[in-house]
Amino acid sequence: MSAWHGYLTIQQRGVIALPAEARRPLHLDQPGVQVEVTERDDGVLELRPSLPVPADQAWFWTERRQQREREVDEHVAAGRVEVHESTDDFLEHLAALAGALA
Repeated sequence: MSAWHGYLTIQQRGVIALPAEARRPLHLDQPGVQVEVTERDDGVLELRPSLPVPADQAWFWTERRQQREREVDEHVAAGRVEVHESTDDFLEHLAALAGALA
C-alpha cells in the first residue's frame, strides 16, 4: 500500500477534510473514529488514526461473532463445559467425540 500524499485546505473554524482515498485504507470512514494530533518540536503535525476498535480486531466485534460469544457464555453459565488438565486429556476427549460421531 502506498501512502497518500496531498494538500488539504483548512476551512472555516479549522476544519480539515481528508479525501476518501486517504480515509479508506486506514478505516477512517467508520463511525466514531478519531484522529490523534501531535505537534512535534520541529513544527510537524502528526496525525494518527484512533479507531474505537483496532482494525485488526474488528472481526471479533461483528454481530455473528458476538452472538457466538454469547452462546459460549450461556454454556459456561449453565455448566455445560469440560475442563481438561492436560493437552493429552483434551486430545483423548476429542478422539472420543470423533468416534461417537462416526
